Amino acid sequence: MIGAAPLIPIEIGLTAAVVTVDRDAPGILVAGESEAGQTRAALPSGPFDPHAHRTLEIGLRAWVEAQTALAIGYVEQLYTFGDRGRNARRVAGGTPGHRAHDNGTHAISIGYLALTRMPQLSDTTRAPVARFEPWYRFFPWEDWRQARPEILNKVILPLLENWADAGAACEPGRTLSRHERVRFCFGAGTARWDEEKALERYELLYEAGLVEEALRDGCAAALARDRFPALGEAMRFDHRRILATAISRLRGKLKYRPVVFELMASEFTLTELQRTVEAISGRRLHKQNFRRLVESAALVEPTGDTSTATGGRPAALFRFRRDVMQERPAPGLRLGIRA
Repeated sequence: MIGAAPLIPIEIGLTAAVVTVDRDAPGILVAGESEAGQTRAALPSGPFDPHAHRTLEIGLRAWVEAQTALAIGYVEQLYTFGDRGRNARRVAGGTPGHRAHDNGTHAISIGYLALTRMPQLSDTTRAPVARFEPWYRFFPWEDWRQARPEILNKVILPLLENWADAGAACEPGRTLSRHERVRFCFGAGTARWDEEKALERYELLYEAGLVEEALRDGCAAALARDRFPALGEAMRFDHRRILATAISRLRGKLKYRPVVFELMASEFTLTELQRTVEAISGRRLHKQNFRRLVESAALVEPTGDTSTATGGRPAALFRFRRDVMQERPAPGLRLGIRA
C-alpha cells in the first residue's frame, strides 16, 4: 500500500520477579547488567522463542534457570508491559535525560511473579552475578515495619505537593486532581496508607519525574528539575515497574490465597509465619490478633513437634493445612492492616 507506515518487528520478552523471604527481609532475584557504564540490577528475562519454548511459562522458567541457576516453583502471570521505549538501550556518554532509542524492534514483556523458599545460589559458574536483594532497597518508602518511613514526610510528599501545585486543578481524562491522587496513593492528610498500592505510588513518582527512570526516559517533569532526589535504586529498563506490580499483586493476594506458604519451610512457628507476612506487607502486626486470625482461618495445623531455634522457650511447629483449599474458595489472611 502506497504511503503505509513501515512494519515494526515485535519481540515478546519474558520477565520474572522471583520473590523469597530471608531473615525477615523480602528478597528479589536480580542480576547486574551494564547500562551506560553503570551496573543496574535487572530481573531475569529473555525473549520467547516459539521454536524452543512450547509455552510462555516454559520459556520463562528456562531463562530464569539459564541466568540464575535457579529452578523456580510457583509462577503466575502478572501483566503485559508494552510501552514504547521500555527496552531502549542507552550508551555511555549520552546526554543526561536524553531519551534513548530502540534498536528498531518494539519489545513487549510478559511479567511473571514467582515465589520460592530461600535457595542457595551456589552455582556461581553458571550464574556469577545472580543474587537476592532486599526489595525495600528499591522501594524504601514501602517498609513501615518499624515506623512511618522518614523519606515520605521529608522528601517525597513535599516534592509531590509542589508537583501537584504546578498542575491544573482538573487534568483532561483524570477523575482525580493531582492533590487527590497524592493523598489517595500515599496516605497523605486524612487518607489511609494502603499497602497494596505499591504500583500506583511508583507510577505517580514516575509521572512527577521523581525517580531516576523518568530522567533516563526523558520525562519532561524530570528534565525540568534542578535537583534530582535519590528515591531508591533504579533498575534496568522498566524492571522496577514490573517489581512494583509484583509487590502489589503479592500483598493483595495474601488476603485471599494461601500464597505465603510458598515462602515457608514445610514446618514453621507462628512467629516465623507472622514475620514473613510482615516482611511482604511492610507492616507490623499485633501478635495476638495475628494468631487469632490464623486460628480462625484454619490455615495451619500443629505437627506435634517444637523448635528451640529462637533460644527461648520451645515454640510449637505448624504446617500448612492443605484441606483448606477444598473447604472454601478464598482461603487467605484478611489482615485488615491498613492504617
